[in-house]
Amino acid sequence: MPEKIIGHGTWYDKTASKIVEREQKLGRSLDLIRTESGLGASGFPHIGSFADCARSYAVALALREQGFNSEYIAFADDLDGLRKVPAGLPDSLSKYLGYPVTSIPDLYGCHDSFGEHMTSLLLESLDQSGIKYTFMSAKKAYSQGLFTEQIRIILSNAQKVGEIVKDEVGQEKFVDVLPYFPICANCGRIYTTKAHTFVSEENKVLYTCKGLEVRGKWLDGCGHKGEADISKAEGKLGWKVEFAARWNALDVRFEPFGKDISDSVRVNARICREVFDWAPPFHAKYEMYLDKSGKKISKSAGNVFTPQVWFRYGSPQSLLLLTLKRFVGTRSLSVTDIPQYMNELDELEDIYFGKKMLSDKKEKAKLVGLYTYCMLFDLPSKMGDHVPYNLLTFLAKMAPKGSEAEFILEKLQGYRYGKEGLTDDLKRRINYALNWSEDFTEITQQTVELAEQEKSALELLIQALSVDATEDEIQSAVFNIARNNNVKPGRFFKLLYKILLGAPQGPRLGPYVLAMGKENVINALKRATEG
Repeated sequence: MPEKIIGHGTWYDKTASKIVEREQKLGRSLDLIRTESGLGASGFPHIGSFADCARSYAVALALREQGFNSEYIAFADDLDGLRKVPAGLPDSLSKYLGYPVTSIPDLYGCHDSFGEHMTSLLLESLDQSGIKYTFMSAKKAYSQGLFTEQIRIILSNAQKVGEIVKDEVGQEKFVDVLPYFPICANCGRIYTTKAHTFVSEENKVLYTCKGLEVRGKWLDGCGHKGEADISKAEGKLGWKVEFAARWNALDVRFEPFGKDISDSVRVNARICREVFDWAPPFHAKYEMYLDKSGKKISKSAGNVFTPQVWFRYGSPQSLLLLTLKRFVGTRSLSVTDIPQYMNELDELEDIYFGKKMLSDKKEKAKLVGLYTYCMLFDLPSKMGDHVPYNLLTFLAKMAPKGSEAEFILEKLQGYRYGKEGLTDDLKRRINYALNWSEDFTEITQQTVELAEQEKSALELLIQALSVDATEDEIQSAVFNIARNNNVKPGRFFKLLYKILLGAPQGPRLGPYVLAMGKENVINALKRATEG
């Protein structure tokens, strides 16, 4: 008997179903099922930050599709202290190390604080993508006393909490020190304080500003001895316990997390069960994005790939495809992958509208479902202009200044594209291509299955392109190499167009090779033969 397709057949539909089943077993109300993700506010948001939000929101959408009221909460960790000067920002920020990011002035002068500016960048990318969220700020939540009861419970059970932390991760500091960081009333720093006494009847924590080593750098304490009111934003819980307080206070039922914070999630889940006597949210662990060198994409690594960079060259829906396509497994990522995801989104749309047929019903349902989530259920009534990205970038490179769109449209219509004229969709695509042609020369070749004689012919063409040649000589070389290797010239040209342009036809290859640069074409052909 074939496996039943849940919802739209995606991982998100299955996860939503598991959440509902779990909540029913726990006997909790299903009137509102909240999903959540945390927004880092201490540096530029990267693709991984966006992915965290997109996945949590997709689960909220899946819950709604199954008939449940669901809400996605985007929670900004904007009371955290600055631990390191983020890559790309001036060293002058180092004087604010240890200060809450919402206490640091905005370097750009457009927001009330550094933390608010960084948070706004991620929220801006969510808005551009159509992700609907309820925004919450840690500073405001603490100011409003939203976590006061949870803080009281944690501090009243500090010994037990410290033992859980020690048992799970071997960290002993919370056995002797309260898991709460007051903001020093004298110097303004947060991580330099040591909370030693909880006066429960007054909702106050007593502390001394002693200093702390943060990322290998010692932050001096000022020696001040003071008290912090836990019902105000005069301090915050440590990460090893704050998630638990947040989940419990907001009644969060699902939150995805990266494997880099697995320890914190495990500790907080135990605190939920053993201190709050409350079941923690359903979790899903994902791997991190790596840059092409294998390094984790992050603020601290200095290789930040932001959503704003993606939106210069590709649509928000193509970024959603990257983030929603696969949940598990590490992926290497580069700006040069954007054309691939733009083309792949077009392929999904072909399947959705039935232009591309699939015999496997389960696979078709999954891919149509993936497209539906990439569009966030705001589905088009007809197909857009599916012009291969590489063809657009070539035409963008050739287009005369001031009349780019008109030139590109005229050429496209000669290749049987752009039949409906300069639509809004085509205008956006042309703009992405113009930005790409301005910033990059690399050709993002398409994956094509090659027969042995075709591979040999490509290797000979690579050799032929390695010497000086005119447009006509290059054109002739393609014909001759095809004939001499038992490959029909028409088939060989089509193969080259598919590799270089992602289309079965295009401009004359001689002028194309010289316009794009022989070295770039050679490199693209080499990658195709090696693939």
